[in-house]
Amino acid sequence: LLEAAAALFAEKGYKGSSVREIVTRAGVTKPVLYYYFKSKEGLFQALLAEAAEQQRHIIRQALELPGTMRDRLNCLYRDFFQSVSEHANLFRIISNIFLGPPQGAPEYDISELTLNMLDGIKKIYYLGVNDGEVIQTDPEALAFLFLSIFHFSILDISPNRHLLKNMAPELQTKALDLVFRGLKRRED
Repeated sequence: LLEAAAALFAEKGYKGSSVREIVTRAGVTKPVLYYYFKSKEGLFQALLAEAAEQQRHIIRQALELPGTMRDRLNCLYRDFFQSVSEHANLFRIISNIFLGPPQGAPEYDISELTLNMLDGIKKIYYLGVNDGEVIQTDPEALAFLFLSIFHFSILDISPNRHLLKNMAPELQTKALDLVFRGLKRRED
């Protein structure tokens, strides 16, 4: 049901997807949907809750990774990019909520996803500071910079704006390398 709903919501939007279409695609009956999710809105909320849980899991894994701040950020980006690739329909739904008109979708505080990611990046940064790897700076600005690099690398700047780019996740690693090396010319 979750996969069928994600595909239809990504393709037709929340309002354009009927319960009948969702259950038909899932190969179940309406009572099954109503038993597990109570309604189409409940199904929609469950999809977004699943996305938030996946994100929290990815952040936890990055924080628990032994190694450097750079290793942890690369892990965070790589695993998140992998998750976005594997769950492209769910990502399209989230992108539509962030970037598009409401399209009749139920209210959902999508800011939780951004705040979780910013918090995870700040925690990774604090580990780097505690380990003496990086300088102390404004953690909010740094988290915003890293999140911006990530978001730009997964969003397509096409008329649809909601499709994944066909670019390798190495772009994030290259951007991180620039941040860690800096652009300032070193004096000999």
